[in-house]
Amino acid sequence: MSLAIEGQVTDADWLICSGCRSLVYRRRFADDLHVCPSCGHHDRLSAPQRLALLLDEGSAVLLDPVPAVFDPLEFTDSRPYPDRLREAHETTGLSEAVVCARGTVRGRPVVAAVMDFRFLGGSLGSATGELIVRAAETALAERVPLLLVTASGGARMQEGLFSLMQMAKTSQAMAELDEAGILTITLVTDPTYGGVAASFTTLPDIMIAEPGARLGFAGRRVIEQTIGQTLPADFQTAEFLLAHGLIDMIQPRRQLRDTLARLLSLGGPREPAPAAVVGAIVTDPALLRPREAWTAVRLARELGRPTTLDYAGYLLDGFVELHGDRMSADCPAIVGGVGRLDGLPIMLIGHQKGHGTHELIARNFGRATPEGHRKVARLMRTAAKLGLPIVTFIDTQGAEPGLRAEENGQAVAIAENLRLMSGLPVPVVAVVTGEGGSGGALALGVADRVLACENAVYSIISPEGCAAILWRDAAEAPRAAAALRVDARELLRLGLIDGVVPEPDGGAHTDPARAAAHLRAAITSALAELVPVDGAQLVRDRRAKFRRHGAQACP
Repeated sequence: MSLAIEGQVTDADWLICSGCRSLVYRRRFADDLHVCPSCGHHDRLSAPQRLALLLDEGSAVLLDPVPAVFDPLEFTDSRPYPDRLREAHETTGLSEAVVCARGTVRGRPVVAAVMDFRFLGGSLGSATGELIVRAAETALAERVPLLLVTASGGARMQEGLFSLMQMAKTSQAMAELDEAGILTITLVTDPTYGGVAASFTTLPDIMIAEPGARLGFAGRRVIEQTIGQTLPADFQTAEFLLAHGLIDMIQPRRQLRDTLARLLSLGGPREPAPAAVVGAIVTDPALLRPREAWTAVRLARELGRPTTLDYAGYLLDGFVELHGDRMSADCPAIVGGVGRLDGLPIMLIGHQKGHGTHELIARNFGRATPEGHRKVARLMRTAAKLGLPIVTFIDTQGAEPGLRAEENGQAVAIAENLRLMSGLPVPVVAVVTGEGGSGGALALGVADRVLACENAVYSIISPEGCAAILWRDAAEAPRAAAALRVDARELLRLGLIDGVVPEPDGGAHTDPARAAAHLRAAITSALAELVPVDGAQLVRDRRAKFRRHGAQACP
């Protein structure tokens, strides 16, 4: 795909990259969608160029612009405000700092509101806010996803408090889309600051950023002058934002349309659940092979067992991983994202341990931090809004202990998840795929169907921890495991799980593909029962199910 380069000398063969200052062949620069081949710097695009890049050719139909000049303060600095507006219009050919259109992305309908930094720095004025709201209202009326492409230096000072009010106005338009279950997506481009960043940009379900794009409330220079410190070189860049859990992903320009198409498919008509597979879930303990509890513990901890991401690759078509708690961090021990299970869109969330020492350390051994549990909650709320079934994979010795976890509210984060899951109006299937330990496991385990793989274990504490406390000897772990009845057969007999997923002989690690096939059959069978059930009934049944646990203690 090649985009025309506006406002540049066409008879010159070379230009200077604004990122690395190297010479770039002009025609190659255009063919590469204004991305420097040397440093990967993504140069700015105009709103018309963005529409051409993202929407299917010939599909864009512009929404009506807001033609009136709004100058309530009769503002004049070195020039009258209306003169500045007229100059911006003549320079860019646009009526405002945003262009709105209906269109399709790989055939998927969307309403797009695309900002243009060339028009008064993409500042948020009353007309800009009005156009954003009208785009949201169009998406709401037509029940199609809304795509926001942002580029702004902040508020439009020439309109004073009227500009500030656009933050509230656009944010409440986003709230109406949330209430209606309409998918919203932001594409953050460089730069996005001020009132635009602190309103509609950061409210959508999914946030994508181009490489190097900057996003923040206050700019780098203002912050450095205020605090008297030098900020990190990558401060407020897409890479910084991803590491701090504030966006879902970074996507190079050439991959954007395909990624958007996969995400927009979530906002389409709901498909029926896959058919159930007879015998996919074992519900009779007598049909399971007896096994020593400690043997099950060792198999559950086997490093070769498939992880959540392994299973995502086997089970889901078009899986898109989502990141971050939108507050402070992206916990590597929790992974999640959207994809299609036999055609049915679902939200998959699970613990991620890894297969070797390096990955185990990088993934914190599957021990979720408070930020990880808040990431779980965010993804579950998104699934509930969009009506997506939720599948969780549990594989952790427990939640992350320690000073920082306590400072950041580990107990609160887990409790919030338990409450949230109890009231989700969508089907929830939880599978203990390896080791289910304590509250860190239960934080993903309040589900309509709780399953365990045949060689998985589920316990209030690790056998070693129990042995050290009660027998005062960690070597008594096998004895503790047996006493705690942690293996799948005993869990099913006690009614603590709803069914068991068969594994290949020797364990899931001996044949991951076959293990994934068993898991696919079990999940689709559970969803076949749950998807047709009304959301309110799901909540009632789920709460009644957990209400029964231990009720026998008080006859």
